[in-house]
Amino acid sequence: MPRVKRGTVRVAKRRKLLKRAKGFYANKSKLYRAAKESVDKALNYAFAGRRRKKRDFRQLWVVRINAAARENGLTYGQLINGLKAASIGLDRKSLAELAVNHPAAFAKVAAQALAAQPATATKSNKGTRAPRSVSA
Repeated sequence: MPRVKRGTVRVAKRRKLLKRAKGFYANKSKLYRAAKESVDKALNYAFAGRRRKKRDFRQLWVVRINAAARENGLTYGQLINGLKAASIGLDRKSLAELAVNHPAAFAKVAAQALAAQPATATKSNKGTRAPRSVSA
């Protein structure tokens, strides 16, 4: 079997990897093995982060919608329930955009959701349970 030295291919491969590790701390940007481990880890974090970003944005939108809904006398769940009952097909991204940048338009949407809600869903049964007794 012939001997393979891989001179230029190996150098190019390592140079490409070290270029990806540029800006990493200490030896992680200079030594090949440490750089390879760091780049692999960074790529794993990037992969997970792209999925995480979707969760984070939806969470942010829900918080913004809930805050705006409460200003209009509804909770987040009541608003979403009312929107489904009214057949209003706005997604959370656009609702959050309305809540932040166009409060008057959001108030109209909230009013429609409130009007379309079923009668049983407007009041909850919170606070009807008897308080617990404390034993010493």
